[in-house]
Amino acid sequence: MASLQSFSKPVSQNPHITRKPVDHSLSLSLIPRNLAFLGPGLRFIHHGSAKEMKIIRSLKRTEAVTDIFVADYSIQVSDVPLLTCSEAMERLKTNRENQKGTQEFLAMYSSIFGGITTDPSAMVIPIDDHMVHRGHGVFDTAAIRDGYLYELDQHIDRILRSASMAKIGLPFDRESIRKILIQTVSASKCKTGSLRYWLSAGPGDFQLSPSGCNQPALYAIVVQDKSPFSSKGVKVVTSSIPIKPPQFAVMKSVNYLPNVLSKMEAEEKGAFAAIWLDGDGFIAEGPNMNVAFVTKDKELLMPQFDKILSGCTAKRVLALAEGLVKEGKLQAVRVVNVTVEEGKKADEMMLIGSGILVRPIVQWDEQIIGDGKEGPLTQILLNLIIKDMESGPLTVRTPIPN
Repeated sequence: MASLQSFSKPVSQNPHITRKPVDHSLSLSLIPRNLAFLGPGLRFIHHGSAKEMKIIRSLKRTEAVTDIFVADYSIQVSDVPLLTCSEAMERLKTNRENQKGTQEFLAMYSSIFGGITTDPSAMVIPIDDHMVHRGHGVFDTAAIRDGYLYELDQHIDRILRSASMAKIGLPFDRESIRKILIQTVSASKCKTGSLRYWLSAGPGDFQLSPSGCNQPALYAIVVQDKSPFSSKGVKVVTSSIPIKPPQFAVMKSVNYLPNVLSKMEAEEKGAFAAIWLDGDGFIAEGPNMNVAFVTKDKELLMPQFDKILSGCTAKRVLALAEGLVKEGKLQAVRVVNVTVEEGKKADEMMLIGSGILVRPIVQWDEQIIGDGKEGPLTQILLNLIIKDMESGPLTVRTPIPN
């Protein structure tokens, strides 16, 4: 990701969704007649005037209810209107205007409608796009800083590799994709934010195979995040969510459910992120960021990229860190397998990603890292990345035309 994210509260802390104690003696015979089925093992009940939906989850229709979530919705299922296209668009616009958050969506390109829109209510993707219902899509990001796109070409190279691994064709050649992305940012008038873009198998049908898709699709959106940037030290935990197999971990696909669950697990434990271990027990990565360490011998260690996503920001940090070796501030920079024991004994630990840049870690599980404070070399690396974004070479900074 290329901008700071505002992290939502766990379900248990969301004021609009509450978990109620389960009465396992409840019989399905008590369920009202206006029961609607959402899918195998998932049902909802609508209680008319109360405007309350109860989502009831069970293994089989004949089994007792095992979990109940209650949410307050503004629409009654029995009164769903049939809308014209203009009415649907008007409701999309109203819904978008009523949404509050720290992110603003300034411009979107879609190869489906073949242009750029600055109306957030029109920033939609066809539901029959295989990226939506089959997860057959890849994406990438690039930060926007002071009117420049940071590491745009490096990120484009990565999304093209991901698309190749995911067997997704290209709707345009590389140079055309690059020009479209730059034009989208230019149309947004955004000077500092992020550009996120997707390549998908495209719309066509709801089959498993994309053979019915007419052509692959390209989408791009410019996001401005108003969340304050922070370099304060954070806590991480070890993820209990299984890491993706290397074949899928090394490509940046839209299949991010393991990442989402890992992040949610961390939040539920009062942590910023969860750290994955690979199949051999070595340190792998965070849910959407790389991890690195500074040892007591002043060596910068980073896990190898053969089983995890090759982070563009992480690679840039490695390159900039070589200068610290020449200055004597670091003894070495190594990309190697790192054990949990080595990681927890390190003087400094950090998360690296295009949204957080370089974020110090002061605690991992119950282990305090170093002296429990933000490490000096972590701060130096953060400053180097910020300087690189602001005044680095044109190989990493692409100017955005006015």
